[in-house]
Amino acid sequence: MARQFINEISDGEPVEEIFVLADKQIRANRNGDGYLLADLRDKTGSLHGLLWNVNEELLSHINAGDYVKVKGKAQLYNGNMQLIMTRIDMVDSSDLDPEDFQAGTNQDVEKLFEKLQGFLQDISDPSLRQLMQIYLADETLVENLRTAPAGIKAHHAYLGGLIEHIVNLLEAASRIVDLYPSINPDLLTAGIFLHDLGKVRELGYESTFVYTDEGQLIGHLIIGIEMLNEKIQQLTQQGDQIDEETVLRLKHMIASHHGSYEFGSPKLPMTPEAIALHHLDNLDAKVNEYAAIIEADPNKKSHWTPFNPRSNRKLFKGISEE
Repeated sequence: MARQFINEISDGEPVEEIFVLADKQIRANRNGDGYLLADLRDKTGSLHGLLWNVNEELLSHINAGDYVKVKGKAQLYNGNMQLIMTRIDMVDSSDLDPEDFQAGTNQDVEKLFEKLQGFLQDISDPSLRQLMQIYLADETLVENLRTAPAGIKAHHAYLGGLIEHIVNLLEAASRIVDLYPSINPDLLTAGIFLHDLGKVRELGYESTFVYTDEGQLIGHLIIGIEMLNEKIQQLTQQGDQIDEETVLRLKHMIASHHGSYEFGSPKLPMTPEAIALHHLDNLDAKVNEYAAIIEADPNKKSHWTPFNPRSNRKLFKGISEE
């Protein structure tokens, strides 16, 4: 029997299907009665499921990351699809196909990795190029880089999303760097590669996407700088050196790439390469996020998406010919 994927669910349709429980919250309504707010996901998207008149004790056996079978009815509410559930049960995942539940990049990861290698090998500074090769020689890191998403929900939130995001930035930088002679192309290339690399440890991405303990407590900016320190130590142990100012500039690019204190940067961009990285990063993230919001909108007849709190706006989808 064919699966009932989230992006195929219509308003008023009965639903009885297995999803990943990405998040579970027990809340209270105005009368103080408990209800479950569940974040249900498969490879095509996510939707909120609500189950009334429950408490933590009744659902203590079900946790985020579990596969659950739910039964209920779909409802379009304020432009967003939700599922009013009548039951939710944990299921054995041994007979399930993991690919039904985890979205992945639609690009060829092997080709993305080949492009990444090419950009890093084209770095002209010998010591910086050697440092990048030390990263590429780390088999565990490379395997995680091929697999990791770039985010939980916002942008490139699918398997392979991180390497897709990095290569997109490298491609964009290669097209504009000649316009800005104040930018050091080697530094920008290395900074793009390193800026989000800490996400391979910040995020967990097995049954669902979650923040690891290290990710919650430290975050990928600090993790990325720690990883850079580790690789520089390996570089010096094999008898090579890298200029101290180059290291400072790389660390600054990692620390400042979010662009402002408001968005989690401990430092503002203070070099041409850092400000270029920030804007390239923001451009790729926002375009990907907006496209995903438009694609996931269940109300296909509307010219606009529902109001999106994260972006503080509705998005125009275009005028359908239907």
